This record gives sequence, structure tokens and C-alpha cells, in this order.
Amino acid sequence: MKKEIHIFFTALMFFTRIPCPKWVNHDPEYLKLSSKYFPLVGIIVGGIGALVFYGASFVFSTEISLLLSMFATIYTTGAFHEDGFADVCDGFGGGWTKDKILLIMKDSRLGTYGTIGLLLILSIKFAALRETEVYYIPLIIISGHSLSRFIATTLIFTHPYVRDTEDSKAKPAAKSMSLQMVLISGLFGIAPLLFFKNPMIFLTLIPMYLSKMFLGAKFKKWIGGQTGDCAGAVQQLSEMLFYLTFIVLWKYIW
Repeated sequence: MKKEIHIFFTALMFFTRIPCPKWVNHDPEYLKLSSKYFPLVGIIVGGIGALVFYGASFVFSTEISLLLSMFATIYTTGAFHEDGFADVCDGFGGGWTKDKILLIMKDSRLGTYGTIGLLLILSIKFAALRETEVYYIPLIIISGHSLSRFIATTLIFTHPYVRDTEDSKAKPAAKSMSLQMVLISGLFGIAPLLFFKNPMIFLTLIPMYLSKMFLGAKFKKWIGGQTGDCAGAVQQLSEMLFYLTFIVLWKYIW
């Protein structure tokens, strides 16, 4: 149990800026096992966003409350996944060989493709949340963050890590994923969906996983596998699709 607590805090430290006990570090031994808690971290991050939205809604409009909620989740993670998504947009938008794509993705500077990609995906997520019933928004935020992170872990399971550099902090977390770890990740990922009390909500998994398959095929074709940035891109895209799919279910099938 003590080891699992250490692994969880390692995941929390790696994927967020939330303060952790001083005895927690980026030990590769624990970091490579931390991905199974990726969705649990998502529940925490989504929970922060949901609380900010709920509290702000007593004072501000729904639009401002949503923006504050998005700001809170991005600040909590240090834009960890948004950065990965932007890097993938830049890398695959501007690179035509594996080496060039990986080089662009490693560049800390934000390019045109990454800028446009971020503006679009953040705008769509905001618009999608605004279109849903206010009553559901806190639960939708939590579910979107947890489930999208589970989808990202499946990419780590199905696609090999391709960076050759040994200095990448993300390498241990993105390199290995056992079936048991995927199953644990899945339990945490789908847990918030149970609070909808409607089995139709599980249909959101279909487009989310299809988006992972689409990106996974693209990653496999061009660079032979995945990197930490690729997992971040999958998380962002599948989160957006969760919100959009919920709207379709709520309006036409619920």
C-alpha cells in the first residue's frame, strides 16, 4: 500500500503542479508505474475545474465561470497536455520525416500549427460545455478529464515509445504499460460516468477510442510509435470529443 501511495503521488507530481510530500520525486522506478493513476489524477484536476465552475457560477455568468474553470485546470496541470497537443500539431504539420517531426516536437517554441490547433480545440471545448445543461457541467468536466486520460493510457499500451533520447522526463511514464495497469486506469477513467445513472453515457467511449485509433495510426505511419506529446494530443482530442458526444446523446438519444 505504501508503494502504491508513492506511485500515486509520483503521478500527481508529474502530471500536475499540485504540491506533494517532499519524499516524492521523479524516480523512474515509480514513474513507469504511474500511468495507471493518470485517470485518477484527471478526476482530481477535473474536480478542481468543477469546483471553480460551481463556485464562480454564484457570482458570474456561465461563460465566465467556464473560462475560469478551464483556466484552473490548465494552471493545475501547467498546460501539460495542451503543450503536447500543440507540439504534435507543429511536428506533424511541419515535418515530413520521422527525425524532423521529432525535432520539431521537442522544440519549446510554439509554431503556427500549434497556435491554431490550441485556439480551435480550446474554443470547441468551451462552446461544447456552454451548450450543455448547466446542471451537468461539473460532472461532465470531471468525466471528460478522467476518461480522456484513460484513452491516452491505451495509446501507451498499444504503441511503442520512439524517442531515443535518455534525458526525456516523460520516457518512463510513456514507455511501459501492462494490461493490468490499463485495466486499473480504465476503472478510474469510467468511474465518474456511473454518476450519470444512464448507461447511454458509455457510448461516448466509441468516438473517443476511434480518435485514439486515428491518431495512433498517424503516429505509427510517420514516427513508428508514440511519445509523451502524442499521449497529450490523444488526451486533448478525446476530451473534446467526450463533450461533443455528450451533446449529441443529451439532445437526441438521452
